Amino acid sequence: MPQNKLTLMPHGLEILLPAGAPLTDLENETSHRVIPFGCQSGACGACVIEVLDGSHSLGEMDADEREFLEDLGRTDGDFRLACQCRLTDAATVRVAEEE
Repeated sequence: MPQNKLTLMPHGLEILLPAGAPLTDLENETSHRVIPFGCQSGACGACVIEVLDGSHSLGEMDADEREFLEDLGRTDGDFRLACQCRLTDAATVRVAEEE
């Protein structure tokens, strides 16, 4: 099965996930809690990430995710809810800093 690389900054941690895997699979792939997943359903905002490279590799953002990010004030930059993303190609992200 093809795998894609997700790079987590600022540490440069590289993790391979199967093509199309949800980012929530990170919890099974590493002993480090690299992204703080909360509800895993796009309702809590704990897993907001900033996409540094490869935003096209995380799937399309639906209207609910876009609206929730707007409610969180995450309209500038390339922010996503990690729990709503599926890795289809290489990407580089970092956990968004709290505002």
